[in-house]
Amino acid sequence: MAFMAVLESDLRALSAEARRRYPAIKDGAEHAILKLRSLSSSSEIAQHDDILRIFLMACEVKTIKLSVIGLSCLQKLIAHDAVASPALNEILATLKDHGEMADEGVQLKTLQTVLIIFQSRLQPDGEEHTAQALGICLRLLENNRSSDSVRNTAAATFRQAVALIFDHVVSSESLPAGKFVHGGYVSRSASVTIDVNHSINNSKSLEEDFVSLDKSKMRETPTKAGKLGLRLLEDLTALAAGGSATWLRVSSIQRTFALDILEFILSNYVAVFRTLLPYEQVLRHQICSLLMTSLRTNSEIEGETGEPYFRRLVLRSVAHIIRHYSSSLITESEVFLSMLVRATSLDLPLWHRILVLEILRGFCVEAHTLRILFLNFDMNPKNTNVVEGMIKALARVVSSVQFQDTSEESLVAVAGMFTSKAKGIEWSLDNDASNAAVLVASEAHAVTLAIEGLLGVVFTVATLTDEAVDVGELESPRCDSDPPAKFIGKTAVLCTTMVDSVWLTILDALSLILAKSQGEAIVLEILKGYQAFTQACGVLRAVEPLNSFLASLCKFTISSSNETERRSRSLLSPGSKRTEVVVDQRDVVVLTLKNVQALRTLFNITHRLYNVLGPSWVLVLETLAALDRAIHSPHATTQEVSAAVSKLTREPSGQYSDFSILSSLNSQLFESSGLMHISAVKSLLSALRQLSHQSMAGTLSGIAQTSSQKTGSISFAVERMISILVNNLHRIQPLWDDVVGHFVELANSPNHHLRAMALKALDQSISAVLGSDQFEENASRQRGTKTEMKALEISVISPLHVVYGSCSSSDVHAGSLKILLHILERHGDKLCYSWPNILEMLRSVAGSSEKDLVTLGFQSLRVIMNDGLSTVPSEFLHVCIDVTGAYSAQKTELNISLTAIGLLWTSTDFIAKGLFEGPTEDKGRETLDHKNGEKIEQTLNTVKKANQQDPSITVAEHEKLLFSVFSLLQNLGADERPEVRNSAVRTLFQILGSHGQKLSKSMWEDCLWNYVFTTLDRASHMAATSSKDEWHGKELGVRGGKAVHMLIHHSRNTAQKQWDETLVLVFSGIARILRTFFPLLRSITNFWSGWESLLCFVKNSIANGSKEVALAAVGCLQSTVLSHSPKGNLPMPYLKSVLDVYDIILRNPTSCNDMVANKVKQEIIHGLGEVYVHAQGMFDSSMYAQLLSIIESAIKEANITQSNFEAEFGHVPPVQRVVLEIFPLLRPPNHLPSLWAVFFQKLLHYLPNSDSFVENEGDAAKPVESRGYTSDTMKMSDIPNGTTSNKRVEVESPSSSSDSKRDSATTISSDLFAEKLVPVLVDLFIQAPVAERSITFPYIIQGLGRCMITRRENPDGGLWGLAVKSFNQLLVDDIEKLACLSAPDLTNNRHARIRLWKEVADVYEIFLVGYCGRALPSNSLAAISKEDDESLEMELLDVLGDKILMSDIDASHDILERLIITLDRCASRTCSLSVETVELVPPHCSRFSLTCLHKLFSLSSYNNESSVWNQTRGEISKISVMILMTRCEFILKKFLTDEKELGERPFPSARISEIAFVLQEMARVVMHPETASVLPLHPYLKGGLVEENPDQRAHLFVLFSPLCELVKSRNSRVRDLVQVLLRLVGTQLGLHKICLTN
Repeated sequence: MAFMAVLESDLRALSAEARRRYPAIKDGAEHAILKLRSLSSSSEIAQHDDILRIFLMACEVKTIKLSVIGLSCLQKLIAHDAVASPALNEILATLKDHGEMADEGVQLKTLQTVLIIFQSRLQPDGEEHTAQALGICLRLLENNRSSDSVRNTAAATFRQAVALIFDHVVSSESLPAGKFVHGGYVSRSASVTIDVNHSINNSKSLEEDFVSLDKSKMRETPTKAGKLGLRLLEDLTALAAGGSATWLRVSSIQRTFALDILEFILSNYVAVFRTLLPYEQVLRHQICSLLMTSLRTNSEIEGETGEPYFRRLVLRSVAHIIRHYSSSLITESEVFLSMLVRATSLDLPLWHRILVLEILRGFCVEAHTLRILFLNFDMNPKNTNVVEGMIKALARVVSSVQFQDTSEESLVAVAGMFTSKAKGIEWSLDNDASNAAVLVASEAHAVTLAIEGLLGVVFTVATLTDEAVDVGELESPRCDSDPPAKFIGKTAVLCTTMVDSVWLTILDALSLILAKSQGEAIVLEILKGYQAFTQACGVLRAVEPLNSFLASLCKFTISSSNETERRSRSLLSPGSKRTEVVVDQRDVVVLTLKNVQALRTLFNITHRLYNVLGPSWVLVLETLAALDRAIHSPHATTQEVSAAVSKLTREPSGQYSDFSILSSLNSQLFESSGLMHISAVKSLLSALRQLSHQSMAGTLSGIAQTSSQKTGSISFAVERMISILVNNLHRIQPLWDDVVGHFVELANSPNHHLRAMALKALDQSISAVLGSDQFEENASRQRGTKTEMKALEISVISPLHVVYGSCSSSDVHAGSLKILLHILERHGDKLCYSWPNILEMLRSVAGSSEKDLVTLGFQSLRVIMNDGLSTVPSEFLHVCIDVTGAYSAQKTELNISLTAIGLLWTSTDFIAKGLFEGPTEDKGRETLDHKNGEKIEQTLNTVKKANQQDPSITVAEHEKLLFSVFSLLQNLGADERPEVRNSAVRTLFQILGSHGQKLSKSMWEDCLWNYVFTTLDRASHMAATSSKDEWHGKELGVRGGKAVHMLIHHSRNTAQKQWDETLVLVFSGIARILRTFFPLLRSITNFWSGWESLLCFVKNSIANGSKEVALAAVGCLQSTVLSHSPKGNLPMPYLKSVLDVYDIILRNPTSCNDMVANKVKQEIIHGLGEVYVHAQGMFDSSMYAQLLSIIESAIKEANITQSNFEAEFGHVPPVQRVVLEIFPLLRPPNHLPSLWAVFFQKLLHYLPNSDSFVENEGDAAKPVESRGYTSDTMKMSDIPNGTTSNKRVEVESPSSSSDSKRDSATTISSDLFAEKLVPVLVDLFIQAPVAERSITFPYIIQGLGRCMITRRENPDGGLWGLAVKSFNQLLVDDIEKLACLSAPDLTNNRHARIRLWKEVADVYEIFLVGYCGRALPSNSLAAISKEDDESLEMELLDVLGDKILMSDIDASHDILERLIITLDRCASRTCSLSVETVELVPPHCSRFSLTCLHKLFSLSSYNNESSVWNQTRGEISKISVMILMTRCEFILKKFLTDEKELGERPFPSARISEIAFVLQEMARVVMHPETASVLPLHPYLKGGLVEENPDQRAHLFVLFSPLCELVKSRNSRVRDLVQVLLRLVGTQLGLHKICLTN
């Protein structure tokens, strides 16, 4: 309801404006407001004219304000359809009156209202109303008093009213509603190509819209609206002709305005003129007549008709008639076209000619128009060739530029116009430009229009050609089928005729401009034209135009600095001479923008027309070859680079974008050859060969410049041949021979550059063919009798044989082998039929004396053997192996021989895939032990073959291949070159080790007897018989007149040493085989004999061979035993045989030097330890005894042969050191615990003094013998615990009982060896079972005692000290464990415990009394060493006094008494000596005696230790107190006696220290009542002491008498101590409590 509100507001404004002077209008406005409020829509307002009337009343007043308000409201009512149709007459009358008012605002409102009427439902459909409305506009337009704004508005209103009227005509006549506007002539786009495309799109819409019009005939009688439009058209034509308009009632208007309206109608309402006959007649008779009259230029033009704007309108109208109505107005159009063409050559103003050229350009760029014109005129014999004339006229304009005085300026201006057009900006002159500049610009504009017109024709031809291809009238140039002899399609014929008519004219004009222009935009545009027209000619098979344009284009491709010396001849026909492009390498080649774009255009053309170029390829290839040389020339550059970058800073030309792009385009051209027809490809190859042949002769000339240039051409041809070949692999057969044949020709050239080029090309070609999809598909299929595939493969590979056999040059031979290598590396898996020739070629190379050729040939063989065996047919596999053997045996290059042997190993990996997974003789399933003991169940009736293996190959063939490899390796094992034979031997055994599980028993039997043992026998024989003469290395030169030889390591400088190395490898290989396949091998018949022969070789090698050989032989046996004994796979005879061999070796001397022999013995002994560890479950008592006997013999041998070793070096001999290392491993097996005693007996036998001990042991040894211990035999039938009570174990060396008896007295005494053995012995004892430990403990103590007493002979040695520590350790450990033993355990081991304590007491008694606390001779002067010795003595006393005698031990009373007496004897050292002698005793001896005294006091004292006091402790205390009292009494009395004898002489400090210590200890000691009870005191004293004082010091009463005598001692310290003791006596008697005062 916004309209109602606005209308009410306008009525209020009208009421307010008329309030004073026009009350009637005011009242009417108020009444209308009230009326308006009762209405709700525009239709109700239209039914009631009250509101309309009030606005018309306001307009009738004719005041400006009221008129403006009234007209504005009228516009709103009309626009909202609120006015009824009958009111139109009154409204038009009002508008006519207001149009005559002088106010500009009222006039503009009037025009607005008129336009709104035409736009609304009130649009007049009657002639009268229409004439009135249009008349209002025309009168305001022609009124001289009207302002410019009113005139412009009137003109626009009239134009829009005319458009609305004709739109109504189209609607009422049911014509297409679209307006056919073509603005190509109005504004030009950035490119002529875009204009042509735009015209094509419009032409398509025209065709679609006029289809419906053509179906119906022209109507003679129009509708009412049509008649109205016809009247308007006639009046407009009359006005344009300068007459008056009868219907519009206008006498005259400006002709330009009328002509402009006519031009508008002609261009926008084509359907009206084509459908309605009256309109067409007006067009033919009136409008065409008008235009012809206006177009005449044979008389002087005056007035309005001579103005440019009028002429432009006339020409535009003429253009519309030709464009839209030429089909119906043939004559008129021909006249118009003739007049336009003639106008281009008349002496008319330049602006007039430019207008004409614009029209002609418009026709040329409109494909539809040009097509219609050419069909209607040029192809109609009755009519003139207007299109041809039009094109020639344009060409004349273009060619005229070269005859102008300002041609250079004009060409620059033309280029500038094209540049501006390309950028999308309008080209313009400066405001202050001179007349000459304006003239040049105008001429340039005319030339530009002519060029664009010609280009438009070119693009139109191309467009029409494409259209013919699309509709099927023409074949695409890329189509493989041959073209028809004659075209019959309408469009095709049109295109052909048009090309024949215009090509020469267009070529002359465009080539002229292209030659003289330098602007980038114009060059690009003309080259586009070249490309379009040439491609069209190719599609149309127009050979002469095609070749002419192509030849012209090639002239603009390559430029040099010496342009005048460049030779070129145009190609006018296929038979004419071609243009040659020659670029001298000495010239600086500068590729201008024109050159670059011309080359790009040439590439585009050839890409499009490669199937139709035919003979023209030669010209194109010469141009491309010149380009290729320019790209790779150091003097070539592009225009931009040459202008901006100096030569010094210029980088390689290939890095510039232009060169890169051109090079890429050059390559892409030949890469697209796969899309060409086969005949086209052959033509291209023929042209390349022709180019190459022409250049080959130049390479032999003496001129280096020419030779280099020709070589570049050949290189170009060869590279492009390869490119063609690569891109035509799908049809290679018809092309291969031609291409490769040329390469073979080049390979035979005397020029080495050409030979290298040919070889490289041959490599690329063969690789490309073999890598093609076709070849891969055939190779992946099952191989059968495919003749075509076989022929192709042979033809591809055969050039290699031809080149290798026909050329004598070594570089060609090497190149052929390199090609073969590349082929095998990349495509060897695809070959099938060429293997015999390839392998034979490689075999011949193996015999060559040239190292490089052999190397290259072997590289190919390596590819075959490493990666290609699976693809080699089965019938050629043995040849591969034989060829590999040939390379292994060749003498030219050592490394090749070694690598070839490796290839033989690789081949066995492949061969083994076809073998059975186990022995073929066995049936069903068999389980074998393999390597780590894994069980491999092998199904014997299933053959597993390689994935790519030929199923036709049988297992027997695989076995045959494998044996051929073995045979080759065996022969190579006898090669004179050590490296080769060692590698062969190593490889032979590696093969057997890797694939032995797949060999049958029969194969294994053959391998063992024919290869393994044969190889061992030969190596052993050669090692024994080879020369020992020292070799001289390779002579390096001469110094000082003497030859200088390369140094050879001493381990390899004789033939024998080299063969020793080979023998070592043989032993290692046999060890690997036995380690892996021993369970299988021992099942082979007569394997035991082979084993015995192996043992024989081992013994001989150890006895007579070098250290390495001996060690390898030992390792061979060792690894076998270690690998299979833990698994139970080693039968007892094999183990015994190994032990027997070791026994023999260790007992018998060898021919080796001592160092080598010792090293071998060490290895054997170490191996014995490992053997025992892994096979101890297999050992019985006899084998264990043999093992110990072997060890003992090794120790004895070491003792004999190395008696001076310790003296020289102070170390244990190496053999004995190894023995010490393995002793911890020789613990008796768990199933024979009784052997611990034997083991310990053997170990104790190695300790010092074992012989004297056995001989002088006497009664002490009898308990041992009673239990079966002898030097070699030990019996344990009397073991209390009963573990072996029913078993008698006798151990005797099986080697020789007589030797054992003879050597039983022989001892092995070595302090150093014993020193290392003691810790081992102690550790083994600790680890022994409890029962066995209790039995052997006494003998361990006895052995340690023997070590301890070595202190006298060797006080500086470490053995006695180590024995003391071990002795203490074992006793302390035993005492700690004793507390945990139960009574039955002690009872069962009672006999052993008694023996133990006897041995302990003996050791303490002998060592403490005889070897401790004494002044022993020593070579060591170090105080630290003496302190350490004293510390050991004190430690031994501490263990005895503080650990043993203080513990609840199970020793007997006699043993306890012996131990305490031993302490007393040691304590009596100082007091027993005379005064004169005691001063000579070292201080440590006195300290030792005092320590022993201290231990006696400690044993006798009691410190309320009720928790640890036991029966044994009390018994020890009783024994010790009596011995102590006796010793103290002796010391005290001895002191008194000596003091008297010395008189006034000083008393020895040692004695004073002793007496002081005794007195102090007597004061400290408190006795247990039980201990005090044994003292010889009166009974009253004993009882009284206990009652009076719990701290028993009864010992003071026993010594009271000596103490009293000491009171008179001269020594004050003694007197003081005695005084303290006497007070203690008084205290004990209670005398300190007695006082006289009490």
